[in-house]
Amino acid sequence: MRRLIIEENKDDDDSNPPTGGGNSGTLIVDATCAPSEIRFPQDVSLLDEARENAEQIIDALQEQSTEKKPRTYRNKAHKDSLKYIRSRKHTEKKTREAIRKQLQYLRRDLSIIDAMLRSGLKLSPKQQLRLETLRKIYEQQKYMYDNHTHSVPDRIVSISQPFIRPIVRGKAGKPVEFGAKLDISVSDGWTRLEYWSFDAYNEATKLIETIERYRAREGHYPERVLADKIYRNRENLGYCKLHGIRLSGPALGRPKKDEQRDRRQTYLDQNERIEVERQFSLAKRKCNLGKVKTKLEESVGFTLAMSIVVLNLRKIQRTLSRLLLQLLRYLWPQQKLTFVQ
Repeated sequence: MRRLIIEENKDDDDSNPPTGGGNSGTLIVDATCAPSEIRFPQDVSLLDEARENAEQIIDALQEQSTEKKPRTYRNKAHKDSLKYIRSRKHTEKKTREAIRKQLQYLRRDLSIIDAMLRSGLKLSPKQQLRLETLRKIYEQQKYMYDNHTHSVPDRIVSISQPFIRPIVRGKAGKPVEFGAKLDISVSDGWTRLEYWSFDAYNEATKLIETIERYRAREGHYPERVLADKIYRNRENLGYCKLHGIRLSGPALGRPKKDEQRDRRQTYLDQNERIEVERQFSLAKRKCNLGKVKTKLEESVGFTLAMSIVVLNLRKIQRTLSRLLLQLLRYLWPQQKLTFVQ
């Protein structure tokens, strides 16, 4: 009985090499954020912009009405906003006072819009969507103001692009980015967009789907998967062990007594995993992934996909250039030819 228990404990150890055959190839996976070109969101400026949009909707409704134009106090609200912006020190007391005033102005404008709509005036579909965004912003900002917090589910950070969400990355200099989060995989030098979303998600939950797509594409599982430590949860480790895949990284938990780890293999895995970081760097510097300028939700996804396509086109270009250089060296061996990327 004791021997059986020992064997089961050995089988549960994720540091054991996986058993399986027929696997080949290396799959490198990682996630990043593609920031969109928006102004850095601040509560006061966001509320001020929302108030101005509400005033524009009131002006559009007033053109259809024969009644007297309602009073909105827009000049006073604008002066209050400028007073806060021009102040040297934005203390917590001044910030809360400015937010409270802008909330009051926005609430008044929304009540005026509701009264005008009840009188029979109509809005265009675009204006209706904008009005729903303004209501959501007021609800979120009012909740954060009342509860003395800076976080709320599905927080809107841009009026023109309400689908953008803050993505907490924890990177030096950029702890939070605003844009789409995406997963990519690199195999044999080819880059693929595996998943993307505006919501912050755990990239480890997408690893099994990525491996299954690799199997459907290649006809077999990869021999190894190179990824960050965040991918090494129990579900992914069990899945990889079941299918004979080696998932790079240390074992879960504290290091065991007298445990011998292959440091050379760890070093080699880390060096090879840099390939996916290089693809991210190239995509953000050369393929417009560093700042997405498209405004619609669908066009942002199209931009992400085209950036990955351009990455693969650059690989094809480098391959053809090397073949051409080899051909020229064969035809003119006396000439000194070099390949410039």
